[in-house]
Amino acid sequence: MANSASGMHVNDECKVKFMELKAKRTYRYIVFKIDEKAQEVQIEKLGNPEETYDDFANSIPENECRYAIYDFDFTTEDNCQKSKIYFIAWSPDTSRVRSKMLYASSKDRFKREMDGIQVELQATDPSEMSLDIIKERALSRASGYDACMTATTCA
Repeated sequence: MANSASGMHVNDECKVKFMELKAKRTYRYIVFKIDEKAQEVQIEKLGNPEETYDDFANSIPENECRYAIYDFDFTTEDNCQKSKIYFIAWSPDTSRVRSKMLYASSKDRFKREMDGIQVELQATDPSEMSLDIIKERALSRASGYDACMTATTCA
């Protein structure tokens, strides 16, 4: 059973859908919520591959904590097509204190269960997870000697 030290149990469907996002690119994003009664993290929304970042951002409740995984496609300065899998811990200032504590104490366990996260963001305000921030973080991690080594397509 889950406790505050170990975090909430992660429902098996969460892991399956994450693997589908990572390996098959079946989804653009996944939004997760903690179900306190079931004492586990569950899927709230699956985003289709053609959905945009705005669709994703609009799917996250304004005043409630959530975890989210987003598969971000981008082009490096060397014209390489790449993608990065983001983990976003959304904890708005306007959410309940209990909810913030629950999400904070479960975050590490959740991330351990989702093997393959490449970039992590903690956001308390929509500006902290804007598309510009996502792009900046992706490009800063894609520069350097091995920028094209894992790219799917380089021109």
